[in-house]
Amino acid sequence: MKFLDIEPISRAAGAVKMPGSKSISNRVLLLAALSRGETRLKGLLDADDTRVMLQALERLGVAIERDRDGSALVRGVGGSFAVKSAELFLGNAGTVFRPLTAVLALAGGEYRLSGAPRMHERPIGDLVDALRRLGAVIEYSGREGFPPLALHPGTIKRGVPVRVRGDVSSQYVSALLMALPLTHSATKIEIEGELVSKPYVEITLNLMRRFGVQVKREGWSEFAVPAGFYATPGEMRVEGDASSASYFLAAGAIGGLTGGGPVRVEGVGSASIQGDVRFTEVLERMGASISMGETWIESVAGPQARARGKLKPIDADLNHIPDAAMTAAVAALFAEGTSTLRNIAGWRVKETDRIAAMATELRKLGASVEEGGDFLRVTPPARLRPATIDTYDDHRMAMSFSLAALGGIKVRINDPGCVGKTFPEYFDALAGISRRTPA
Repeated sequence: MKFLDIEPISRAAGAVKMPGSKSISNRVLLLAALSRGETRLKGLLDADDTRVMLQALERLGVAIERDRDGSALVRGVGGSFAVKSAELFLGNAGTVFRPLTAVLALAGGEYRLSGAPRMHERPIGDLVDALRRLGAVIEYSGREGFPPLALHPGTIKRGVPVRVRGDVSSQYVSALLMALPLTHSATKIEIEGELVSKPYVEITLNLMRRFGVQVKREGWSEFAVPAGFYATPGEMRVEGDASSASYFLAAGAIGGLTGGGPVRVEGVGSASIQGDVRFTEVLERMGASISMGETWIESVAGPQARARGKLKPIDADLNHIPDAAMTAAVAALFAEGTSTLRNIAGWRVKETDRIAAMATELRKLGASVEEGGDFLRVTPPARLRPATIDTYDDHRMAMSFSLAALGGIKVRINDPGCVGKTFPEYFDALAGISRRTPA
């Protein structure tokens, strides 16, 4: 489908069960593969990015049995892949490309890693530099500092501290954390600069702990990875995706301005290990009323916002929730003044340059937008304009801009299939909570 027309939505109400978290799914698949023993994983995300990880692991010799209920039985290799030579195409999945680069660089084989054209534009030089300091032998097959990569056997230095920049992508740090136990020696990771997106690193640490490796950290500047190996926890359930939940929680707040709501998301709640559950704090600042249990969250416009018919504008540092921050940018269209989203420089190196893309598409809807190196300032128009939204092969652009239809306008989403990266059923789920005034 080249485009999808979303008719005006007058309000939103209902409940949506969240698909499994992409961040958790791809991490636990890799950790289960590297572990000793078999791991039963339940609630895995079934989407493009997790399929990329599954296919890569199977090509590396990992036995994985997939069931119709979304679970998988992973037979761990105990830290050493049987296949020592492989060419892997990893799409545009950063949660696959970065960790596999680190793991395979230490695996003593010949591997070639490539991806979609956009992946070849996403920097990886800081991770490669850190791995080279450990003795890994990595070549760039194209432009210096970017994929594709050729990995060769190297003599890995054991116990040598490794330094990596923290201000570009937290995935570099997560990749190193997950790979270093394979050296079977205690190793320190030292972070240069300010570590971005800390909650995603916290997810990595939490999951490593469940697989038997306890990392100690000094603030966010140093991590001590112990000598050891991964051991299966036996069985693990993947919680619902908090980033995906943000669209429906925002819909509850926005749709509640016109008498709708509440909207409940199921499968993720107060017990979540994902940082994006803190998007609820942003919504509360904008005037939403939030309630939450261990495995669910509910959102609706609060009394004052409902009386005004508008949300409150925000001025906020959103570095800790970079994915859900995109939802906040679209929610800003429904505020009664200018909102500023700060410390989001990491958007520049995602599936697209999200700062530039977001600014361009918000303007189509009539907003005034100021774009900076690490911020976005959004002033909503008096009335939203119908628009055709380009999605830049970026799932989060498609999902976040679908919410503009809550402004009583028709929105055309180009390339709606890009949501298959993390949430193939997204538009059906949105339709399920959408309420429309009969013509």
